[in-house]
Amino acid sequence: MNQNIICWFEIYVKDIERAKKFYNTVLGTNFIDSPTPDGSIDMKMAFFSPMENQGVSGALIEMAGTKEGDGTCVNSMVYFPCQDASVEESRIKAAGGLVNRSKFSIGEFGFCSICVDTEGNPFGLFSME
Repeated sequence: MNQNIICWFEIYVKDIERAKKFYNTVLGTNFIDSPTPDGSIDMKMAFFSPMENQGVSGALIEMAGTKEGDGTCVNSMVYFPCQDASVEESRIKAAGGLVNRSKFSIGEFGFCSICVDTEGNPFGLFSME
């Protein structure tokens, strides 16, 4: 398993084509468009680098229910790698946080839990099991 403390990030956007153009201009990044992991969520994804990247990778996400940035707040999410996301998820409530979405499948890519820390920051837990 990847040994980075963060394994994935998402930047929520209102217009994914505009965001891809911005990051391509600024960083020289060529994005890899991707269908949603399980096909059931109406969203658009564009990867910063291939999923096989052994470092930290991420994606631009255009999806209803997310809020793009306004220049004053952070609207991104980091994911922390785990052996089994349900194990770390089980510690969230006792630590003062909450679980927004309990462990769920993202298809062939593994599983995620969406949580909130004691400061109101969302974060994800990711595992292959």
